[in-house]
Amino acid sequence: MKRKLLLSGIMGCLSLGMLSAQEFHLQPTPQVYEASQDSIALPLTYALSADQKLEDSPALLLLEKLLPGKAEKVAFRISIGTKGDKAVKKYARRIPANPEGYYLKIDKDEIIIAGTDERGTYYGVQTLAQLLTLPKLPLAEITDYPDVPYRGVVEGFYGTPWSHEARLSQLEFYGRNKMNVYLYGPKDDPYHSTPNWRKPYPEREAAQLKELVDKAAENGVIFYWAIHPGQDIKWNDEDRQNLLNKFERMYELGVRGFAVFFDDISGEGTKADKQAELLNYLDDHFVKVKGDVEPLIMCPTEYNRSWSNVAGGYLTTLGEKLNPGIQIMWTGNRVIATIDRESMDFINPLIKRKAYIWWNFPVSDYVRDHLLMGPVYGNGLDIADQMEGFVSNPMEHAEASKIALYSVADYAWNLADYDSDASWKRAIRSLMPLHASSLETFAVHNSDLGVNGHGFRRDESVALQPALQALLSAYKENGTIDENAFSQVETECRKIVEAADCLMASQENMALITEIEPWLMQFKLVGQYGESVLRMLQSLKASDAEAFDAAYAHAKALQMLMYKIDTSYNQNPYQPGVKSGSKELLPTFNALFVSAVTRYNNKYKTQLDTRAAYMPYTMSSNVPQLASLSVSHKGKGGSVAAVNEVIRWQPGGEFVLSIDGLRTLKSLSVDLGIADMAASFRLETTVDGRNWESVPLQPVNGKTRFNGQVSGRKVQKIRLISISAQEQQVYFKRFMFEEE
Repeated sequence: MKRKLLLSGIMGCLSLGMLSAQEFHLQPTPQVYEASQDSIALPLTYALSADQKLEDSPALLLLEKLLPGKAEKVAFRISIGTKGDKAVKKYARRIPANPEGYYLKIDKDEIIIAGTDERGTYYGVQTLAQLLTLPKLPLAEITDYPDVPYRGVVEGFYGTPWSHEARLSQLEFYGRNKMNVYLYGPKDDPYHSTPNWRKPYPEREAAQLKELVDKAAENGVIFYWAIHPGQDIKWNDEDRQNLLNKFERMYELGVRGFAVFFDDISGEGTKADKQAELLNYLDDHFVKVKGDVEPLIMCPTEYNRSWSNVAGGYLTTLGEKLNPGIQIMWTGNRVIATIDRESMDFINPLIKRKAYIWWNFPVSDYVRDHLLMGPVYGNGLDIADQMEGFVSNPMEHAEASKIALYSVADYAWNLADYDSDASWKRAIRSLMPLHASSLETFAVHNSDLGVNGHGFRRDESVALQPALQALLSAYKENGTIDENAFSQVETECRKIVEAADCLMASQENMALITEIEPWLMQFKLVGQYGESVLRMLQSLKASDAEAFDAAYAHAKALQMLMYKIDTSYNQNPYQPGVKSGSKELLPTFNALFVSAVTRYNNKYKTQLDTRAAYMPYTMSSNVPQLASLSVSHKGKGGSVAAVNEVIRWQPGGEFVLSIDGLRTLKSLSVDLGIADMAASFRLETTVDGRNWESVPLQPVNGKTRFNGQVSGRKVQKIRLISISAQEQQVYFKRFMFEEE
């Protein structure tokens, strides 16, 4: 029978400092744990029993780092080895048959760590490392192994790649959490993708990659290096040799895992038969020849169900023609989606193998103004035997991503026992044990993505939702205050302000605080804004106009400060700004603000501004991938969120941006990512919403971008419409304009 390891005690003092009594749980949750009530003191010295072939292995190096007191003729013994080793021979029947499994036994005078293979032995030591943080070691037996063969991370997002230091920290994190794969494939690495994938890395970058490869090996992680050649690849011998040459250079750096990505491309590179032919060649003439290289991985062009044309045969072509050892990645029913049995039952028969899941969470390259700090939930708990791998695509914020990655490791190791909320709370404690309560307060209100083109949303402010809804419903309906709900919201606003201050002042995890500081600043303002709005409600109820005016003035000031944060920090060219509490907190506070000011104006015959948030621009589109994009406003300008994936723009499909009044434009710039697209689209404007006029388009340097000749033109709506008789596969990299 499976049992979760759940021990109460004091967390140790190795690197965390003394903490209060709290739940202790092995990470990831082990498959089988059996323990008595007895425990032993941590051994100061021990005799080591290990075969010589384990010397300098990651497992033995970690053990000796954890317990340096190795000695001879000591009663307490630690026996460590892999199946077949003399040191653990008598425990052979207890070692699980599953790859990367281990058997760990803590007895009164002995510790046994026996792995199915070398990585399994390493994981046994990692489990012991966690138990060593307890004041005493429990007498226990653990039989453990992963459900999913390959578990880890794909650094495959658009935007600022992780720093070298962040990657080194990540690899250590993967080792501790028993993740065995890191796929290096940042979209903005020029030597990974177009235009420089054919060229070798410069000396400095190559040295850093070598250091990453070595760090991965130290932590039991397979370092996969991915290449993204599809946008400009030529299906000829020259480019085939270019790929082999690049692989060979990476092999010389120590890389033993290789991947080829054909995602988010258009044109010739999307042909399934050509992809299969090339990949089989690489598999036959490189992977199999080397002998010590992991299975080749490919990311297909049709990497999710919504983009798949089954009748067209792309996926079936890969399934039939690709060598059976090549692994195929898959994101699910959509680009961003949770994975369940129905989605696995769709893809596996088509590709004739178990899919290798590329899970696009907590990646935020399409919602860069948000942080995704909430629980990992929604994936099936009954699909362990359906997946070859499960890797998470993270945020460009490496340290903040660890909250989700911790739970991804927990999920992929043991699906049946996975508890998303409990795992999330443990993840938070692992990052900031001394400020876990403050970080949890921040994370619970910074979980959702906001409106986005993929339609993927997450729960946010879950525990507070009933109080928010009750407070707003009662006040909007008849102006009454639900006192119980009011008290809960008031208490939470105070917690928000305190948590933001505590985190911004903390020195506990500076890498994390540096990443999230703009959101912490915004978060504090949201809490203060909520407090001011609540004071407005109280003042109006008490007919205290002076107090209402003061609270109103403060709320308006906080609205302006939130706007300044949003337009001053994180000004990336795609989804600029800083959003916090955007799903539940701010909408509720704004609605209460509007209702309170409206009631005040009616009662006192005043004309206070009722606007809580000003956005002069809205957009709509009948192109599905554009329909939910967000619009940003800053000063005299506006922009629409960019899209990373290929847009399938149907004939007659249109994108319309509406303005709240007649404005005069100064400039307008559009980038569809493909050269010579101006002839397939028409840009139009209208002053009345009925009569449209064409706007001449001017290509910029003959590239993919073009400007509309709009200077001095009065507009109320702007429309970009496809005039081609064929579907156009383009990108949506820029739609920016400025008023006079």
